[in-house]
Amino acid sequence: MNLIKARKVFNDYVSNYNINDSKIKLKIIHINRVANNSRKIAQMLKLPKEQQDLAELIGLLHDIGRFEQLRIYGTFSDKDSISHAEKGIEVLFKNNLIREFIDESNYDSIILKAIRNHSTLKIEDNLSKEELLHTKIIRDADKLDIYKVFSEERIEDGVLIGTDDISKEILSPKFFEDFKKEKLLLYSDIKTDMDFMVACLAYIYDFNFKESLQIVKEENYINKIIKRINAKDKYTREKLDEISIIAMDYINKKIKAN
Repeated sequence: MNLIKARKVFNDYVSNYNINDSKIKLKIIHINRVANNSRKIAQMLKLPKEQQDLAELIGLLHDIGRFEQLRIYGTFSDKDSISHAEKGIEVLFKNNLIREFIDESNYDSIILKAIRNHSTLKIEDNLSKEELLHTKIIRDADKLDIYKVFSEERIEDGVLIGTDDISKEILSPKFFEDFKKEKLLLYSDIKTDMDFMVACLAYIYDFNFKESLQIVKEENYINKIIKRINAKDKYTREKLDEISIIAMDYINKKIKAN
């Protein structure tokens, strides 16, 4: 597995798109960071080097469908277009582009299943041990970068953190109550942008490895995100403070668990 070659092939592929487009630039940055996150998680899990390489490669390929999605539909929103994961599988496997990234075909099923499941609400059943392992790694690596973006940068599709666009929003009581139940929050229930942010904070309940939560803790992502939200509404501000405590208690509990 030659990752230097794989990264060159990736760079050659994305050069076919308008790399001066801010959305394309952000997606390339995201993909590279997720690839690095995937390798870091694999290292923390003490996986063999070949498995670390595979994790990094899947990170590099997980969002490759985004570029065609944006070209055809002008959006990164799956609900307003197509599944970017399925488009990525089509891009890689329909015309055998995958062989440009990796010579061996014995990892194809793992790569395909990991890409297909990286952004689904739940992981599909009946995956092999390796397929499930790498699906869990890419899901965690992707969420880690989402947290980084939300804590430090502009968010795609016009939503901003730390601006009046969201600071004046009010949190729906149902979202706070559901967060306390340690459950993922459904996007279909979202009423406000503040609900959306709390739904993203609830990603902590979907991390697969305590090593990933250790990174969340070390980077202080939860508190950074809540601070950037800068809620003006008294009720919302108080509930966000409570969410911070609930989230950190949960993270510490999971990290300490055997």
